[in-house]
Amino acid sequence: MELADDPSERSRGLMFREELAPMSGMLFVYEDTARRAFWMKNTLIPLDMIFADAAGRVVKVHPEAIPHDETPVPSGQPAQFVLEIAGGLAERLGLVAGAELRHPAIPSDIAAWPCE
Repeated sequence: MELADDPSERSRGLMFREELAPMSGMLFVYEDTARRAFWMKNTLIPLDMIFADAAGRVVKVHPEAIPHDETPVPSGQPAQFVLEIAGGLAERLGLVAGAELRHPAIPSDIAAWPCE
């Protein structure tokens, strides 16, 4: 999983990629929890967007975001993390609202599923 944890990495994200390896993606890490919105400008492949709160609990899954679409995809609820993976993978993995993400970027003292 690639990390996008500074403003320049977050602004580029997965733009201009022609493919994404299976079971890979990008985790966007923010310093705060807020309502987020992503778009697909300059993104060449369909993506699933998984929005998660500060504890890593999924608050929204937006499947199959359309390449090049500039329509904002809102988190709906406050989110501190956004995981982008290949379109359709969230469904295959059973990722739905309420699921828990696990990653060292999620502080272990508040993580719903801490890394050990």
